[in-house]
Parts: sequence; C-alpha cells; structure tokens
Amino acid sequence: MLPPSWDHQPTPVTARTPDPLTPTRDITHAHFQAGDTVVVLKGVAGGELWGDSMRIVAPSWHTPTDEDGWRLRDPTGGAQSYVTAHPRYLVHLSRRCPDCLIYLRAMEDALLTRFAGRDELIDCGWYTTTALGQLVHTADTRGSR
Repeated sequence: MLPPSWDHQPTPVTARTPDPLTPTRDITHAHFQAGDTVVVLKGVAGGELWGDSMRIVAPSWHTPTDEDGWRLRDPTGGAQSYVTAHPRYLVHLSRRCPDCLIYLRAMEDALLTRFAGRDELIDCGWYTTTALGQLVHTADTRGSR
C-alpha cells in the first residue's frame, strides 16, 4: 500500500492528474478522532500510493470548505508543522477501517495503472496549503480565500 519511507521522499515530479474520488468522498467529521494517525494521499511512488503522514490534534473549522475539519500536526515539522484539513482528504493509518480501505483500493485502481512503470515520486497536484495553514484540495479552492 504505502512504502515505508513514503513521507520522506525527494522532491516529486508534478503530474497534474484528475482526482476521481476525493472531491465527492462522503466522510463525516466524526469519522476521525484526536490522536489518529492519517495520511493525505498525494500521488504515486515506485508503484505504490504516496502521501503525507500526520496526526490529528483537535477539531477545527476548515475555512475553504466552510465545514468541520481537523487540525493536523506534521511530525516532520517544517515551515508548516500544523495544518487544517477537511475529513474527506484523510485516510486512517493508525487503524484499518473499512471506509478508508475501500477508498485506498479505489485510489490504487485509479492511479497505479496510470503510472505503471514509473519509479519517480509523482505528485498529482491535488493539494495546496493556504497562507492561513489550510490544506485545500484543488476542487475546493475558492478565488476569494
């Protein structure tokens, strides 16, 4: 599923790819809890899904979507150690929940064949982080925010 070093890879090659599932994924705020370890899927690395691992810290309002979100802590720190994200962007790593496994398998089906045979780290270009530390999916961006 995810390579052991998936969150500490070199700078990825950006390959703008439509995200067939995340924008319509129906995951409620209650699906996740403070303390859960999650991944935000971003693309493919060496024939497997790749993303950023984070820990859920606390509930937070997700301004770009005007919905309940989660404050996430990036354990690697960096310029933005904390971001806020919408629940539909997240996938459980700390437990095997059926909803997240179904989503993972669907993402594998959608992406792995598309990038078969490519070994480099591929960022599908789905996310950006706003100046306010809001992780935003490209399908959720609004010009005024």
